[in-house]
Amino acid sequence: MSVEEIKRRAVVAVLRGTSLESIIPIGEALKEGGVTALEITMETPKALAIIEKAADVFGDGLLVGAGTVLDPETARAAIMAGSRFIFSPTVNVETIRMTKRYGVISVPGAFTPTEILNAYEHGADVIKVFPAGSFGPGYFKNIAGPLPQIPLMPTGGINLENAKDYLKAGAVAVGVGTSLVDPKRALTEAYLAEVTLKARRLMEEVRLARG
Repeated sequence: MSVEEIKRRAVVAVLRGTSLESIIPIGEALKEGGVTALEITMETPKALAIIEKAADVFGDGLLVGAGTVLDPETARAAIMAGSRFIFSPTVNVETIRMTKRYGVISVPGAFTPTEILNAYEHGADVIKVFPAGSFGPGYFKNIAGPLPQIPLMPTGGINLENAKDYLKAGAVAVGVGTSLVDPKRALTEAYLAEVTLKARRLMEEVRLARG
């Protein structure tokens, strides 16, 4: 597993607060719209069981991983449950090492050039620039310029309107949260159709940005 897998899928849906009951319908709705990578955040109740269920049901059809991973112990537990990538909001070197030990994609979160380079030098595959929305695509472009060798991916404040701006600024992929999937919404057929439509529009923006 490598950066190319993240780049090819282009959009990672960040699912914060999903459930064992909702993960499969949401995953199917996203997949139908072309979004084929799911991040299940670890502060979600029963996160490991949700990851295991999604990984078992979708197999290679969806790239399922864990987010908000703060330490190597949590990373290992998530990998054993079926996670194929590990996202963190911060740089924890031991978490990177644990993730790479098992051949899984490591995506720690960093914001400054020093943090980004430090994470990359310790073996991260992609650096999650977080919270990207605080400064916008301009900051992202300024970071990507002097560090072209480092795959960067913004999360935090990414939506249908600005995703293409980050991709044009050099992002290998984008992480999109509640603007794509809102776990507080009732899981109706109409809502799932809305998720599929948003996913389809987002992937169209990816295609336009990549030319």
